Amino acid sequence: MSLAPAKQASPLGCCAPLSREPLTEEGAERAAALLKALGDPVRLRLMSLVASRDGGEACVCDLNDAFELSQPTISHHLKVLHEAGLLDREKRGVWVYYRARTEVLNELAALIGGAA
Repeated sequence: MSLAPAKQASPLGCCAPLSREPLTEEGAERAAALLKALGDPVRLRLMSLVASRDGGEACVCDLNDAFELSQPTISHHLKVLHEAGLLDREKRGVWVYYRARTEVLNELAALIGGAA
């Protein structure tokens, strides 16, 4: 689902700021899913860690040491972010690498912040 009509190719659509025009039902559902995925402190930190790394990419093996959580728990949180459309992932050998979908973050920021 997108925040705009289905003809838009962007994952979030055109992302007009909330104060400029009302969201469609589908757009509101999509935005809520993204915000829900980011609403957990661990997932928010994971998103920040991945997005702020050089190239916006990190191996799951690089993320485990930042938390006092088990590797399966970290992987679960990364899966939630991936399924929400905030991270892309690629398996390389035995490791999984995650890449931030900065275009989705930028569009979500534009929606909430009022920037176009």
